Amino acid sequence: MLFKQSLFQSVLDRLDSEEEVSEQEEAAHRIRGLNVSFAATVLGGETPETQRPDEAYRDNLGDPIILPEIEPEPEPAPQAPQPPVMPEHLARTSREEVAAELAITADLTREALQEKRRSFAKANHPDSVAALFREQATTRMMLANQLIDEAIRRLRR
Repeated sequence: MLFKQSLFQSVLDRLDSEEEVSEQEEAAHRIRGLNVSFAATVLGGETPETQRPDEAYRDNLGDPIILPEIEPEPEPAPQAPQPPVMPEHLARTSREEVAAELAITADLTREALQEKRRSFAKANHPDSVAALFREQATTRMMLANQLIDEAIRRLRR
């Protein structure tokens, strides 16, 4: 104990005294009037509300650049959209043509048949063709799925 105080109490007293000194030093170094906005008045006595901040920026730019007037080119007449062209393979919608395209043989495994189904669907799926040709694509996919399913059933026998 120092001077009839506990160590803890003496530390608290010292911190309080240092805080009072720092507040006095801070107040002595403070410049009066700087706690308000620097833009309280503008040169000429105008208030900031009457001035536009972007005008000061434009004043520093100098004279505006005047570009020569260029007559716009006339816009071409809008053309009618070209109808989509049907791919050649979508015209082959008979069972024999799809079977020839798949080339299913008796020695193919189940995995090979599934791979044929995926590759055929990649090229012929109705979602990947124009709306005009979805019916042909659907027909081709149904035939291909039937042919591949029949081949898989024959494998089980």
